[in-house]
Amino acid sequence: MDFGIHIGTRGCMTTRDNIMAMATAAEAQGYAIIGVADHLIVPDHTSVRYPYTADGVWPGAPTGECFDAIATLSFLAGFTQKVKLLTSVLVVPHRPAVLTAKLLTTADILSGGRVIAGVGTGWMKEEFAALQTPPFEARGAVTDEYIAAWKALWTQDNPSADGQHVQFSNVVYRPRPAKAPPIWVGGESAPALRRTARFGDAWYPVSNNAHILLNTPAKLKAGIDRLHQAAEKIGRDPASIDIAYVWFMPPNWTARTNEDGSRRLFTGSSDDMLADAVAFRDVGVKHLIVYLQQPTIEKTLELQQRFAEDVVSKA
Repeated sequence: MDFGIHIGTRGCMTTRDNIMAMATAAEAQGYAIIGVADHLIVPDHTSVRYPYTADGVWPGAPTGECFDAIATLSFLAGFTQKVKLLTSVLVVPHRPAVLTAKLLTTADILSGGRVIAGVGTGWMKEEFAALQTPPFEARGAVTDEYIAAWKALWTQDNPSADGQHVQFSNVVYRPRPAKAPPIWVGGESAPALRRTARFGDAWYPVSNNAHILLNTPAKLKAGIDRLHQAAEKIGRDPASIDIAYVWFMPPNWTARTNEDGSRRLFTGSSDDMLADAVAFRDVGVKHLIVYLQQPTIEKTLELQQRFAEDVVSKA
């Protein structure tokens, strides 16, 4: 199992120097992946609850800060050497299919084949409206069509698409990536599992979806079992799908408790955290992504270093 870092492009991660400091340190500390969150515009008000926080408020809402995720990957590609570059996750319907394929291709080639396309359908209806995307209600079907279009562009000599939401033919798509960027499908719902089975190189769920909690190895294992059933239903070998996983709460070396009195994972002693990582590895996690961003770059780098020393180097 390897480890990665998830960042939001807000707060201390909205400056060139701080992003460079974070990524340069991450490579030196042994992290294998840097994941970048995706938002393009932030509404003043949204009617939809954010599914990954207890209060339903998206962490970026108070400031509205965000960078384009793919542009950020291209920036990271310019000064890193080996770390994988992940969209964590790209809201697929936000950008036209052919444009997105080209943006990801550009970042992938310029990084030497290090891009991972983490994908999701999105959740913020007002953001869709501001971007004038296809209808929010059709986002699942749009996502499926767009991913299929990317794959055609990346792998076929004469790519074409003839769907409801994307159509093209008579195109020359060069250069193509040496190898199609892996698709990591985010989401915990049944449609996300079906999408993973159909398109995904990996399933990429988050620990703390309020509706489908996967915040223990046992709960995640139950989700993996559901994924395997979805794969078998369409005749795909479940072993061909990797498991990546986001632990979406910063580690804390003081033990914290859940509502039921149990210790919250990735809190407590270094040995506790190492045991937590091993437990997720044992249920099938191949890539464990942790959220380490703090209000300041100094605190962020401190947390990165300590987690690398206590867990990453020992797992």
